[in-house]
Amino acid sequence: MDIYDLFFYMSLGAGFLMAFNLGANDVANSMASAVGARAITVKQAILIAGSLNFVGAVVLGSHVTATVSKGIINASEIGDPKVMMVGMFAALLAAAIWVLISTLTSLPVSSTHSIVGAIMGFGIVAGGPGVVQWLKMGGIVMSWIISPFFAAGISFFIFSHIRKHILYKTDFIAQARKWAPRWVALTAALVIFSFLYKTPVGKGLGLHWSASLVLALGLSASVWLLVRRLLQRMVIDAEAGAEAVEGVFRKMQVGTSCYVALSQGANDVANAIGPVAAIYLIAKQHVLLPEAEVPISILILGGLGIALGITLLGHKVMSTVGEKITTLTNTRGFAVDFGAASTVLVASNMGLPVSTTHASVGGVVGVGLARGFSAVDFRVLGRIVLYWVLTVPIAAFTSIVLFVLMRWILL
Repeated sequence: MDIYDLFFYMSLGAGFLMAFNLGANDVANSMASAVGARAITVKQAILIAGSLNFVGAVVLGSHVTATVSKGIINASEIGDPKVMMVGMFAALLAAAIWVLISTLTSLPVSSTHSIVGAIMGFGIVAGGPGVVQWLKMGGIVMSWIISPFFAAGISFFIFSHIRKHILYKTDFIAQARKWAPRWVALTAALVIFSFLYKTPVGKGLGLHWSASLVLALGLSASVWLLVRRLLQRMVIDAEAGAEAVEGVFRKMQVGTSCYVALSQGANDVANAIGPVAAIYLIAKQHVLLPEAEVPISILILGGLGIALGITLLGHKVMSTVGEKITTLTNTRGFAVDFGAASTVLVASNMGLPVSTTHASVGGVVGVGLARGFSAVDFRVLGRIVLYWVLTVPIAAFTSIVLFVLMRWILL
């Protein structure tokens, strides 16, 4: 067994560990608002997220990935494929270690930013500061500010609107029948656009923006008519008060949670299997190309890792985001999901490297602030933000240490 085969097999283990952490932290974090709002139980969240993420990763996940330099470093300036292979392995392992530590302390961090920081770290040592695309890194730093504040603003607006036009009205049931179909239709439009522009399958359809718009408007109008008819026929107990309205939004939140799980598997599995694909390419062909074919077996490995991660450790981050920052109900949880999903969709199409984790936490804070500063636990929020700030430098430092040690021993 030569060094190429050795690192390929080790990368499979590191990739599985990264996928495990992705499930335990990022994916669990995306389901947290639904669990915190009691729309679903922790066991249901694990079942939904585990199975749908696996399907998303294997069926919808991209079989072609840009070799996970992610535009952070100019790989061609490093030259030696062995050095690049060792560096990618060090980055994958360093990112996995940091996300695992964060998960065990029940704090949500971005796996994307972890792998980006780790790649930057070994890149600086392997090729000097000049190989790092510092403008791209600046965009990532900006995303720490943009995504949580943008999501918080949207979630704040949505929950304030629901409270003003439904919950605070004397005829709240009639208002719920009026507004809920509109919010469901907007959610349907968001899901359709997200599918078309965020998932590899949607992008593969190659629809013109005008065709996408017509498709989204047509399907969301159909959803509005269907939900409106269902709500008119539904018997809502007026004596239940606001809880009757929460029941309507509970069903909506389950739907959005299912979509989040499916799309996250399709999009985020690349954080785990992308570096593995790059190492696989170097091991088999001894060169690093701009794109790497991802074998279905590696996608399955990533999907299994995600499912196992949320099953074993997902409850830790769910508890922090769903319960410890602020108290969530179904209307608040719906506002969180809508705010986070719309933030990721809009920012991604603007080319901004946002994190689903940051957007979700921002959405939770937004609905909390809609009820006043006292509704948000800023001590928990402060710890989360501290971990966000530390993610890139710690992942980079760990990657540097691992890379230097392995290069000294093996090369």
